[in-house]
Amino acid sequence: MGAPWHAQLVGRVEEVVVDSAVLASNPLGDPAARPLWVYVPPGYDDDRARRYPSVYVVQGFAGYVTTWGNRQAFRPSFPERVDDLFASRLAPPCIVAFVDAWTAYGGSQFVDSPGTGKYHTYLCDEVVAFVDEHYRTLDAPAHRAIMGKSSGGFGAMITPMLRPDLFGALATHAGDALYEYLYIPEFAKAVRGLRDWDGSITRWWDDFRSREAFSRPEDHTLLMTLAVAACFSATEEATPLLPFDPGTGVLVEDVWCRWLAWDPVRMVPEHADALRGLTAVWIDGGTRDEWYLDLGAVAFRDALAAIGVGDVHFELFDGGHSGIDHRYPKSLAYLAERLAPR
Repeated sequence: MGAPWHAQLVGRVEEVVVDSAVLASNPLGDPAARPLWVYVPPGYDDDRARRYPSVYVVQGFAGYVTTWGNRQAFRPSFPERVDDLFASRLAPPCIVAFVDAWTAYGGSQFVDSPGTGKYHTYLCDEVVAFVDEHYRTLDAPAHRAIMGKSSGGFGAMITPMLRPDLFGALATHAGDALYEYLYIPEFAKAVRGLRDWDGSITRWWDDFRSREAFSRPEDHTLLMTLAVAACFSATEEATPLLPFDPGTGVLVEDVWCRWLAWDPVRMVPEHADALRGLTAVWIDGGTRDEWYLDLGAVAFRDALAAIGVGDVHFELFDGGHSGIDHRYPKSLAYLAERLAPR
């Protein structure tokens, strides 16, 4: 456990910058030069001929790359857990890339959208290419995985579906799925929260940016609602469309269907061939998850089983949505074993 300040790693984390062409002129004016943390395992410098599997870590909503370095009392950071895993030789060594996909709304959901920018293209075509160029990776889907929690878990589920040419394995911790349970309860909260803003999420957003963030109780719900609308249902002019009437909460079916099209459970049949080609899938969730993502985990597992996906590790554990970072080394070890060259 050690002292609660910076720990000395056996491997190392290199902090680099990816200058993105596809994020230039994004509609929110967010930076196109993005930080990237790349962990290289112990012994990386000893054998210059050796190449390594790679695992890409994508963050949850409102996360950004430097939050991975946060340390709580008595709990190591995730990079420290990664280092301990490989330094202890509990899993075959990997290169681990910590990706930043922050937006002014708090997140990108790792998709291409006219409301936020081309973050899926950035991840797949620019970040992966950068890592493969600058580090000794095994450049094949069978040796490349993606993992994440919450919105990051969503990114981990959809990315191998859309880009099986790049990613051959995934791990999702409490990943966004089964949207009728995840989002619809939040819509009701959002309608109540918008009463003070005459039903205008734009008015709320202008006020939010003018004061201390999260100083009002409705801020969290409205920020997530606005952010996901920008990712899933923005107009070509970058205006986020809400999937419900802000005065009554009645669903706007055509907009809601655009959200449902991004539900990983519903995406599975269309991407069956890509999913059947995966070498490993890890799915877990806490039985007390506040957004019912344990139900989403079960539904995603069952959807994969229905199309014949083979190597799936599934687990429900006692826990909620937060404070589950101790689960990440378990899935990383699982992926590392299956990504290692035979």
